[in-house]
Amino acid sequence: MKNGQLVTAKILWKNTFSKENNERFANAQRFIDSECIRLMGRYTPMRSGFLAKSPILGTKIGSGHIIYNAPYARYQYYGLVMIPVGGKTSKRVFADPKRELRYSKSRHPQAQRLWFEVMKKKHGGAILRGAAAIAGGKASK
Repeated sequence: MKNGQLVTAKILWKNTFSKENNERFANAQRFIDSECIRLMGRYTPMRSGFLAKSPILGTKIGSGHIIYNAPYARYQYYGLVMIPVGGKTSKRVFADPKRELRYSKSRHPQAQRLWFEVMKKKHGGAILRGAAAIAGGKASK
């Protein structure tokens, strides 16, 4: 606004703008989901291998939600012992006092609790840069 004058602007979108960008954003989300699952594997505790494979089985790639569908995934992730309550083995609560799990390092030497956070700290920047390249933008370092 200059000297009390109003300025009007009109934006015209290319007809294919929405379709092109939605596809790029969807591809970027699929990349993020896939990379997170792939890179978390090295930090995920392993005995039988089911826990590490469960996000492959439980996640719809591109949804933005990674789901570990192993029944013991929660307490493995938080690294705390959980005990059954009320005689039901399906309902568990954290033990009181809280006790940390000890992970076997023989099959996965980098296995630890909060494996998503560890993976994000070590590889998050590379994942964001890859997603930005797919989406057609730039990611900060």
